[in-house]
Amino acid sequence: MKRLLFLLGFSLIYLSMFSQIEEPVKWKFETRQTGEDTHEIIFRATIDPGWHVYSQFVKDGGPVPTSFNFENISGYELVGKAKETSKVHKVYEETFQMDVAYFDTEAVFVQEVKRLTDPAQAKGFLEYMVCNDEKCLPPTAVDFDISLKDTRGGYPGGRPSDDEEEGEDDSEPEPQAATTTPAPSQTTQTEAAGTAVTEEDEGESEVESESEVESDAPQDGIFEPTKWSFSHTQIDDQTYELTITAHMDDGWKVYSQFIDEGGPVPTEFTFKEGNYELVGKTEEVSEVIKTMDEVFEMPLAFFKHDAVFKQKVKFTGDIENVKGELMFMTCNEERCLPPSYVDFVFEIAGKEASSDEARNFLLAEGTNPFVIPTVNLDNPVSSCDPNAGDIVATSTLAPKKEKKSIWGTFVLGFLGGLLALLMPCLFPMIPLTVSFFTKNGSGKGVTNALLYGFSIVLICLSISVPFHLAETADAAIFNEISTSAALNIFFFLIFVVFGISFLGYFEITLPSSLTNKVSSASTAGGLIGIFFMALTLVLVSFSCTAPIIGSLLAQALSTDGGAWQLTAGMGGFGVALGIPFALFAAFPSVLNKLPQSGGWLNALKVNLGFLELAFALKFLSNADLVEHWGILKREIFFGVWIVIGIAWILYQFGKIKFPHDSANFKITPTRFVLGATLIAMVAYLIPGLTNTEAANRKLLSGFPPPLFYSIYEKANDCPLGLPCFKNYEEGLAYAKKVNKPIMVDFTGWACVNCRRMEENVWERKEIFDRLSNDYVLISLYVDDRKELPKEEQGEVVLSNGHKKRIRTVGNKWHALQQESFATNSQPWYVLLSPDEHLLAPGVGYTPDVDEYRGFLDCGLGAFQRLKTENKLTSTQ
Repeated sequence: MKRLLFLLGFSLIYLSMFSQIEEPVKWKFETRQTGEDTHEIIFRATIDPGWHVYSQFVKDGGPVPTSFNFENISGYELVGKAKETSKVHKVYEETFQMDVAYFDTEAVFVQEVKRLTDPAQAKGFLEYMVCNDEKCLPPTAVDFDISLKDTRGGYPGGRPSDDEEEGEDDSEPEPQAATTTPAPSQTTQTEAAGTAVTEEDEGESEVESESEVESDAPQDGIFEPTKWSFSHTQIDDQTYELTITAHMDDGWKVYSQFIDEGGPVPTEFTFKEGNYELVGKTEEVSEVIKTMDEVFEMPLAFFKHDAVFKQKVKFTGDIENVKGELMFMTCNEERCLPPSYVDFVFEIAGKEASSDEARNFLLAEGTNPFVIPTVNLDNPVSSCDPNAGDIVATSTLAPKKEKKSIWGTFVLGFLGGLLALLMPCLFPMIPLTVSFFTKNGSGKGVTNALLYGFSIVLICLSISVPFHLAETADAAIFNEISTSAALNIFFFLIFVVFGISFLGYFEITLPSSLTNKVSSASTAGGLIGIFFMALTLVLVSFSCTAPIIGSLLAQALSTDGGAWQLTAGMGGFGVALGIPFALFAAFPSVLNKLPQSGGWLNALKVNLGFLELAFALKFLSNADLVEHWGILKREIFFGVWIVIGIAWILYQFGKIKFPHDSANFKITPTRFVLGATLIAMVAYLIPGLTNTEAANRKLLSGFPPPLFYSIYEKANDCPLGLPCFKNYEEGLAYAKKVNKPIMVDFTGWACVNCRRMEENVWERKEIFDRLSNDYVLISLYVDDRKELPKEEQGEVVLSNGHKKRIRTVGNKWHALQQESFATNSQPWYVLLSPDEHLLAPGVGYTPDVDEYRGFLDCGLGAFQRLKTENKLTSTQ
């Protein structure tokens, strides 16, 4: 035992030797009071040489822009958007095939706020992406918590000039490392004086025909000299004229659309795709002033006071709102402000619902929020039928996999039964069986033997009956049971206890009174005697077969087949027991050919004991994952397995002995082969302790915790570091924002096949790139035991009439899967458009990479078809 403790301590020390974290950006937060109740929050990024951080204004399809997200705004309000005051580099990047704006060395962002209470606390997180010439690190989130208070030592006369000394707030919160998944802004921003309608506020502005909407944001001491307003006029049934007006303060100017390279940034308008076409180019209606500019040493065209632009659009389908963005630069005689972007919405079709109004899962009496009405399982956008010209999909794989899984469980049960025959508890039952049928022989030896074997199978099958009764109450009950932390801890303890028992430290038996009563009933003779003889066999063998039966029970509860999985496993187990004992009963002479019991039976038990201890860790891991305890991270899991493996190796070569081992030890060929195999297995496990690509031990996918559940700091808590959401509403809102299709990944913390897909299929470049670049990935864990907020808990009546209690995050996502996609199994993959139309039939466990790629490509093809045919509803 001292050796075991030494090995365990050595392994735990080894776990801490591999951490290497790359942090090329350091963030610092400052505040500066600029007025009686106004402040500037300054976000300053110090960037290592060779690296760069991207601007806030990066178009869709490029790298992740820097964003600032203020949460639970109270006691203050935002004034406009964060300004970029550092030098911006704008270059054309071949990788993204677009112009990209970024900062190197230093990036400074300034957010104006108006304090409503004293003090106030500004909390939230910023998100950014950093790259160099060789690679990009995954998007990173940094929390901030900044105090806003009246110091009376600020600048009540207004914002100071750029060359004045900056004052720092007394408290400078240190940036905190975070693993927040890239997400759409959670900020509820006020409309800024250079902003028409922000994407967060686009449902707040009402634009009527031939009317103007102007910003009314506070102007006290803010360098926002340009305000934008928008209006539209109907020309005929399908044609509208859009008017965009810039109002400049005295002394400031906005530049024309037509500026030669080398000058200031020209005004530019970008209209998003929709059911309309632009009629001609954007016209400049206001008077254009053209002069030679001494700074840029070239003639420039610009506007003063007001700049009016007009654009005609003609609708080709249903009337809808027109959306887009404009970019402009404004200067006076002394300086220029950095280029600004303004999102706009011409609400021609009327006010739009926000994303929260479009999809939420709040429970209300008499409603079922988990049914997505636009999802039509019988009529997806693409059937992925090659005969119809679609890319071949794999939607037919799911039923095949389920059937194969049930037969696979039957085979596992059968092998477990054969293994049980060699146990010390069952092996001595063979001559007892022969004696029973010899004494009671009446010329019906074969018939009685068949009845005996059938009785064994029937008794084993009866164990699964209660689970079928439970399953009829709720189709999700096995998911609830299998992911229960209490049940998994129970199985963990059971496996540990039986593992130690197999090592020989104690024996587990049923009460002798029970086995004696059953045994005495077997002397009744006839069918009753045969049945009770079979029951005696099953009960007496309990101390050896219970771990095997427990394994089958755990397998059934942890897979999608539910009670039928258990029936299949117990059926296989019963057949494996019944056939040999039936043969012994029918042909007693076979007994003479069996080997004698001895030390080999004890060695078999000890080896099974080590196996039980290794499997026990899986159940503890399941409980840890679903409850988010964080006590059994992936590397610790591997470390314990390595310790068990080393102890197992030492046993094979006689360095460790247990109570019932023979004193006359010798290394047999079997022990040598098993020992060599275990050495190879431990060597295979060791890279799992590292923070390298080799940590993905593909042969074991599904048993250890996922790769991101690690003692090392990871980019995020998504599979393989992919950008993902773990909330459907947030992921849907983001998909609408970027106009990308969605892949909903119904998964589970304790789902073995989910991990196999992630670590064997998703890690392939062709799959990884599609999930990373072409889809918005939403991973919904149906076994997540985290409690929902009280207002989201309640009871819902499902489509089948059953009532379901929604209490946890997992309850919520399981109800969504069951009600909208008519399936309970995981993994289950669903492809949706941003307006929640089903792009292709869903698929389950699909280990073939080519087939899974076909599934993803089919969805992308369907999405492109919707865009081409203008059948996508507005997604902004």
